[in-house]
Amino acid sequence: MSKTMARMKMAKKVTEKVDHSSKLRVNILAGLASSAPPLGSQLGQRNINIANFCKDFNARTADIKEGIPLPCRVKVHSDRTYDLVIHKPPVTYYLKQAAGIQKGKMKKGEIAGKITLKHLYEIAKIKSEDPPLALLSLQQICQMLVGIARTCGIEIVREINPEEYTQFLKDREESIAKFEEELKLIKESKMLRTN
Repeated sequence: MSKTMARMKMAKKVTEKVDHSSKLRVNILAGLASSAPPLGSQLGQRNINIANFCKDFNARTADIKEGIPLPCRVKVHSDRTYDLVIHKPPVTYYLKQAAGIQKGKMKKGEIAGKITLKHLYEIAKIKSEDPPLALLSLQQICQMLVGIARTCGIEIVREINPEEYTQFLKDREESIAKFEEELKLIKESKMLRTN
């Protein structure tokens, strides 16, 4: 019995400790990482040197336009070092940029913008370089993008007439302003009821 126990103790020493800590998944704006919350508090909880992380991230994203949201995965090691993986911007960012809009749909059934099939294909080619989508074919990524575009209220068409689309965007800006004004009035009326 004692030989078995001795072997088990040796096996315990040989095997490495399993790390159960989860990866930090966060979207950081390119070139704008700072120690301010929420990023600073998330890094602090994982015992990462916040100033060094921000400096490292900003240096690695110096060639990217400032303010673009970048999904990041940070794996922390026991010696307080980390592995930082920076992915391409989210699909919704690309879709909104291609459609020329700032906001997706606000009401059910609303069309927020339009993109062509060529836009969809180009976005799929860019996103296929991301590690999470590496095993998917281009067709599968395009199908995924069609679903995401539908949830954002972006319609996919074969061709876009520039004059009609410019007018569509102007009309939509007016409807957004009207909708925000209605929301503001609703909030004010709620505040009056509570007082």
